[in-house]
Amino acid sequence: MREAPELLERARELTGRRLKQVRLITDTTEFMNLEPGDVLELQGRRYVLKGSEYEGRFGLDEQPKYWVKRALDWEDGTPKIIKLVFYEEFDMSLGEITVRCYRSPSKEGRILALVKGNPNFMQGITLRDAADNQVRVLDRIHGGPLDQHLQELECDHREYYERHLRRVLSKLLVAFEAIAWLHNQGERHGDVRRDHLFVDRDSGAWSWIDFDYNFEFRQNPYGLDLFGLGNVLAYAVARRDVTHHVVREHYPQAEDALAPDDFSPVIRNRVMNLKKVYPYLPESLNNVLLHFSRGAGVFYERVEEMMAELTPAIAELPQGEA
Repeated sequence: MREAPELLERARELTGRRLKQVRLITDTTEFMNLEPGDVLELQGRRYVLKGSEYEGRFGLDEQPKYWVKRALDWEDGTPKIIKLVFYEEFDMSLGEITVRCYRSPSKEGRILALVKGNPNFMQGITLRDAADNQVRVLDRIHGGPLDQHLQELECDHREYYERHLRRVLSKLLVAFEAIAWLHNQGERHGDVRRDHLFVDRDSGAWSWIDFDYNFEFRQNPYGLDLFGLGNVLAYAVARRDVTHHVVREHYPQAEDALAPDDFSPVIRNRVMNLKKVYPYLPESLNNVLLHFSRGAGVFYERVEEMMAELTPAIAELPQGEA
């Protein structure tokens, strides 16, 4: 890294900040030392940093992700997300099975190239810095995650079910098809979550983001992606996470009917048998959810199997609003 006073004026212009200095960074290995106003130079392209992104769920809104930076393109000022190389790994329990999960920058770079031009996935490129780190430069999506989009619908659950659920699940089906397509290319998303599905306010597209996690699951190579889809589906159906606590607080009439088999084997306090909470849900839709419960006799092995049952279940929902 070196100081480059000649960059100061352009960095101030782009960021709108009264920066005191600008550093030109060519090696991003020590990403904890990067600061707002620093300029990254990657394979001849430059980006000025604005700050770090923050973890946006589980009440961790104040936890910065120092390896993920908000930035502006040096040439045209378009907003970018820059993901720097950060490795971590951990084990996840899936019932009696332990699944090893880990971050892979090269895997995310490979998928970015694969999905170029596909609106069902975030867009971006991979550039290498002077230390050969694979830095991913992503287009910022003008919108927010699925849960935020659904929370903007001001209605109770019965009204949501009658007016919106069919449209929401029809859009979700397209997003599920995109994951099936990804699997058919031999790739996994790796971290399917509702806040990793963004709704673009400009185009209306629902786009998957964040592909850098991967996992080793010998029993089902796509198993964690499938359980992620089940959790996203359950959230979309209920428009919230339905936990034992939520049932006790808001649906006490359903509490006594719940059994251990009605909960998720992965997130063990999450109710998947939602018909016991919302009795007007069709059996066909609830049966799809039950494939993701502890009581499931058979789990889906492919996304296509779930879609084959979800598609006719959506057709049974109230027509609602277009």
